[in-house]
Formats: sequence, C-alpha cells, structure tokens
Amino acid sequence: MAADLAQESYARVLAVQRSGEAIAEPRALLYRTARNLVIDQHRRDAVRGQHAPLDDDSAFEQAAQTLAAPAACEPEVAAMSSQTVDALLAAIGELPLRCREAFILYKFDGLPQADIARRMGISVTMVERHIQRGMQACRDCHDRLEGVPRPLRQPADSIECTDPKEGPW
Repeated sequence: MAADLAQESYARVLAVQRSGEAIAEPRALLYRTARNLVIDQHRRDAVRGQHAPLDDDSAFEQAAQTLAAPAACEPEVAAMSSQTVDALLAAIGELPLRCREAFILYKFDGLPQADIARRMGISVTMVERHIQRGMQACRDCHDRLEGVPRPLRQPADSIECTDPKEGPW
C-alpha cells in the first residue's frame, strides 16, 4: 500500500508539472500530496470497514509517518517560527548591554558561568543574575506570543543589581 501511495503521489505531482502550472516548492507539494493520499486512504478504509491485518496496519502507520511532511515544511509553522525567533531576538536585544553579553555568551556560545565571569570581570553570582534576567525576558516574550496573562510582579526594570561595577540594570 505504501508503494502504491508513493507512486500515486509522484504521478500527481508530475501531472501538475506537465500542466504548465508553476510549482514554487515541488518537494513540499509532493509531501502534501502524499500526506493527503494517506489520509484519504485511511478515511476510505474507515468508512468501508476494511481494516487490514495487524501487520499491514503497522506498515500503513510507518508509511504515513514517512510520507507526512515535517512540521517545519508547513508554511504556517515556518511563519510562526520566524515570528517567534524575531520576537525573542528583539527581547534579548532590549536587555541591558552587560546582561545581554552574559546571556549570549552562556546560551549561544555555550560558555560556562565561571568563564563568563572571568571574561567580563564580574562575579559568578552576577553572571547567574544576568542569565536569569535573560531567561525571564525570553519567557515573558514567549508568554506574550502565546497570549498567557502576565502575573503581577515587580517590573524587571525596577530591580537594581548589587554589583557596584554593573550599576543599575
């Protein structure tokens, strides 16, 4: 059944190409076509009550997973992901300079906190605070994107750091 569905998928995409219609993403069209055919086959079997033996069910499930397009190929998912990344980068960009530097060194460059403290000339405790603040900014950004109501708490901008080298956040 999987081989038949794969062949039918290729045949349909080839027919669209031969019709002269422009295809921006042929691979995405192939995945979507195969996925739709698997869904249609499953629905037909459910309506007719024709269930394959247990061995064929596992093969069908395997074929469905193989033919299904990865979620990242879905246009809506890609757009939402891009918007999320842009929003998170903006939230990180709004952090104070030293906080942002420590957060980036930790999360993106993968440096240990002790190395960051040495490099920046601050205490490990201060590095931890910077990382916590960066993480909180990312959580708040994510919550805003998801529409999660924000709890009442002291704004991060009103918190002052205790390291005299750092000054106010």
